[in-house]
Amino acid sequence: MFAAAALSGGLGIHPSALAASRQQAQAAARTAGSKSLSRQFADWVVRLRYEDLPPAVVDRAKGLTLQNIASALVGSQMPAGKQAIDFVTEEEGGAKTGGTIMVSGAKATKGGAAFANAEMMFAGGKWDTFRMLTHPGTVIIPAALVAAENERTSGRDFITAIVAGYEVMERMAADWIPTVMARGFHAGPVFSIFGAAIAAAKIMRFDADQVHAVISLCTNLAGANLESRALREGAAVRNAMLAVALAKRGGVGGGEAVLEGPAGFYVAFAGNNTGELTYSFTGQLRTSLDALTRDLGTSWMILETLYRIYSIPGYNIAHVDVTARLCEEHNIRYEDVDRVEAVVNWMETQYPSPAFATQREDIGEPRRGGTRYYSAYGVVKRGFPMLPGTPDPPEVLELMKRVTIIPSHQMTLFGPRITIFTKDGKSYTKQATGREFIWDFDEEARRIRGVIPGVPIPAAQFERLIATCRDLDREAAAATLVELTLRR
Repeated sequence: MFAAAALSGGLGIHPSALAASRQQAQAAARTAGSKSLSRQFADWVVRLRYEDLPPAVVDRAKGLTLQNIASALVGSQMPAGKQAIDFVTEEEGGAKTGGTIMVSGAKATKGGAAFANAEMMFAGGKWDTFRMLTHPGTVIIPAALVAAENERTSGRDFITAIVAGYEVMERMAADWIPTVMARGFHAGPVFSIFGAAIAAAKIMRFDADQVHAVISLCTNLAGANLESRALREGAAVRNAMLAVALAKRGGVGGGEAVLEGPAGFYVAFAGNNTGELTYSFTGQLRTSLDALTRDLGTSWMILETLYRIYSIPGYNIAHVDVTARLCEEHNIRYEDVDRVEAVVNWMETQYPSPAFATQREDIGEPRRGGTRYYSAYGVVKRGFPMLPGTPDPPEVLELMKRVTIIPSHQMTLFGPRITIFTKDGKSYTKQATGREFIWDFDEEARRIRGVIPGVPIPAAQFERLIATCRDLDREAAAATLVELTLRR
């Protein structure tokens, strides 16, 4: 479909040849009547209306909003969250037309407020997760909140905007995450800048040319390095707000094929624009850029986004709940257990990437914070604390030595197969689906209430936050969400 995809000239293209290939690609696209990826995304974003959203998509958007704001409340009490508030308040505080920093209520520039709010969400650990290694809401929600505050946006328009952000970001990322990680980039910030910028641009009622400009500018501002990991989602949302501000003022960021072109985003971050993958979660090493916009608006990627309800590495959350449920179903006690085996997606054993794994979950001595530790926790406590600070039960530290992790190329992400062998010679197995942490708003509200003892607002105010998220499409002003995080 995209002529530019056939024009990958490698990294040594002469500038004149590069210009010629770009012109050829654009001419071919015009001749074929097709549009570049960024133009297709832009057209869809501008057309999208609340009425186009299926009920399940609206429900998920409400739940993801609640999850990430709750995470910011928790994170505001963490050292990293406090540091972000202090930094932005000192450097950029007092802006008259900026945004509100959650919890503190201080005003800062739009980029500064979004940065501080993102850092609080990240510090709180209650993220959403898409395909293990990206956390869209920690970037999309802060950008949308700042934009909504300035534009006096309704709850319906806020929901529509964040759905647009999730869809574009997750479609861009889906098949490419492990390949981007293998090149030394952190896929989370690299892709989520696009979601944040799209959400803000939608709220600000950008036209298609402006949305295209935003996408183009984001290709220049995306980035995150795995070696340092010093700046992640906070930097992504700050740069997203910069892209939006520039596009609003007529800053067009370059040519048409900024994503798929011979020197475009995918060549830069994934090494090619022809669909070649270094790694993948499924073992398939080919994809197509056509897939990015295929069935856009009819097949909803946002529904694959799950809740990382525990503040632990996302690929471990299922090891807690699935193991706990297995024990509940068969009344298995810690004293009954001889050993535990967990068969898992192979990439979950080599974080952040098989190219340079810093955490091997399947070999070496078991450690606190490793997969074996969380599997043991599920057996011993049939759950995991929602807030930090709980001492480790000695039974967990003992049992984790009897847990074996087995990598497999056939297992789905977040879908371990847990087998518990008991001392009486029996065994019990439960196969996860990978969807255990995908639920509706009511279940999200039930589970996220576990953070109430660790947030800086009264329980009654947190309940109002839940109610506002539940009825967000009836709210006249989405900015009410920020107001409900402020200390009274």
